[in-house]
Amino acid sequence: MTFTLSKERTIMSILLSDGDKLTLRTAAYGAVALLSAAGAGRSAHRIATDGSIALASATGPIGHVLAEESTGVDLKGKTVAQLADHVLPALTRAMELLRAQAPAEADNFRGIVMVAVEAATRGEPSPAVAAMTGKIVAALDAAEVTA
Repeated sequence: MTFTLSKERTIMSILLSDGDKLTLRTAAYGAVALLSAAGAGRSAHRIATDGSIALASATGPIGHVLAEESTGVDLKGKTVAQLADHVLPALTRAMELLRAQAPAEADNFRGIVMVAVEAATRGEPSPAVAAMTGKIVAALDAAEVTA
């Protein structure tokens, strides 16, 4: 995908396959789903709503990807562990593919996910939600180590 302001000026050149876009959506919405699952005792619905609203507010190329219809995103799992096994690697993979193509967009993606995490966990997070937040941050940062 290439984003342009006019035919003369390209503001961002980033090529994402459908699979890449699916990885980005799985990672971002999956992070919110993980927080919601971890916070099920408090208000899982409120966590999911606040995090999803934050993701829907994203701008730039990543905002366009997150705003696309989310067909194919699989956030089902019978346990939080199964969901984490799917989402945490997607977070790392999203950062890796963006760092390879457009490092500024990798930083933008990380920022978008972190805003969603903050929106979802505002207030005093439970120990389980705080632990899941740490795992999300570690998955995002793992791409720096492997890159």
